[in-house]
Amino acid sequence: MANQPVILLVEDEESYIDALDVGLSREGFTVVVARDGAEALKRFEEVNPDLILLDVMLPGLSGLDVCREIRLKSQVPIIMVTAKSSEIDTVVGLEVGADDYVTKPYRLRELVARVRAVLRRRSSHEEPELAGDVVVVGDCSIDVESREVVVRGETLGLPRKEFELLLLLMENAGRVLTRSTCIERVWGYDYVGDTKTLDVHVKRLRSKIEVDPGEPTRILTVRGVGYRFRSAKSTESRGTPPINE
Repeated sequence: MANQPVILLVEDEESYIDALDVGLSREGFTVVVARDGAEALKRFEEVNPDLILLDVMLPGLSGLDVCREIRLKSQVPIIMVTAKSSEIDTVVGLEVGADDYVTKPYRLRELVARVRAVLRRRSSHEEPELAGDVVVVGDCSIDVESREVVVRGETLGLPRKEFELLLLLMENAGRVLTRSTCIERVWGYDYVGDTKTLDVHVKRLRSKIEVDPGEPTRILTVRGVGYRFRSAKSTESRGTPPINE
């Protein structure tokens, strides 16, 4: 029992609380419940959970605000739960630092699969281990050790997944990365979430590093294949083959 992963469930709907408490406990997790944002922050400090399931719509302090507060001091995995599925809700959730999101109603099996995948990635230390390296492509640079991103002389603060995706693209500048490669390298080979998550992250990155996000010149879409970060060389071939998967 002592070795069971602890999940902080932040939810105010009793029907979901009851179902998840029973279902996740049966799957080998210890569930700690918080029914509003203020209680969530208090429970977080008390139990130091391995993962947080965080509903967006909460009484008082919203799930987005809770996520922002926690990200100021911890990189604990956070899966946002929302009753909405519009892109703007997804974008905002990922922008404040969530690792993934699920939309109500959802199947317990799918949720458990996502939880296990996130925890496996965390335990296997899939964070980039390139301490001391600096990746530079044109006017964009990443200091991997300090996680500092500088674009046109301006330092950017990026959420973890945006940072990892940008690092992957820049390390392979000039090469086409297939969608499946991007998802596998950033979210893990066993990711079972919505593949639109990748597109949302690319859109967010473009809004931060492109001069004109509507006409991107750095992160390019290779239609039907994936994405390519344009290399600093203007003579690069347009027929660059995809990276091997």
